[in-house]
Amino acid sequence: MNTKVIERVDPARALRKLRAQIRPRTGRVLVGIDGVDGSGKTTFADDLAVLMRECGFTVIRISMDNYLNPQTKRYAQGRFSGKGYFEDSYDYDKFCDEVLEPLGADGSGRYRTAAYDASAECEVCSPWQVAPDDAVVIVDGLFLHRGAWCPKLGRKLWDFSVWLDVAFDEAFRRLAQRDGGSPELDDPVNARHYQGQLLYLSDCDPAQHADLVVDTSGPRVLADD
Repeated sequence: MNTKVIERVDPARALRKLRAQIRPRTGRVLVGIDGVDGSGKTTFADDLAVLMRECGFTVIRISMDNYLNPQTKRYAQGRFSGKGYFEDSYDYDKFCDEVLEPLGADGSGRYRTAAYDASAECEVCSPWQVAPDDAVVIVDGLFLHRGAWCPKLGRKLWDFSVWLDVAFDEAFRRLAQRDGGSPELDDPVNARHYQGQLLYLSDCDPAQHADLVVDTSGPRVLADD
């Protein structure tokens, strides 16, 4: 198997590169922002959204966390199962039906942004919306390079995809600072996430499949003009 040489760029440079690559495109553009828990996916995706709106694009922001499975499915393999975290966290079928397929280049444009409210642990039905033909769709979430989980679109789900690269120790330190939990990798809750993400890295090698690998180990820096 051919292995590409991976160039890691800083977030500000990555944002500039993406802006330059997206601007000349015609039709809807799907951008996937992937990375481990605590890598800065939401922040990076929001920063890219700001840049693209400044360029005059309609931007649609969607998070995979709005397509979680119910707890009964998420924990079907055990409350602390890393395999379960990797395999059962998200409702990929619904995400494909409501987001990826309709917002793809040949899709209807009729989409939703959420099917589950994690804070209330209940299913929701966000209103149907219609995307313009030239919208930039930016999705952040875990496991976005896991393979052909949307068969109608094939292996290449994203027009552009990003892998945010950060060491697990730093990622869990950030999560502890944000959420008030433990930063230790062997904490039972963290161990589930850690082991699940190790499975993802081993099985799917997201850095090899991403169009851009971004080093997010440092402080946040916005792209300049």
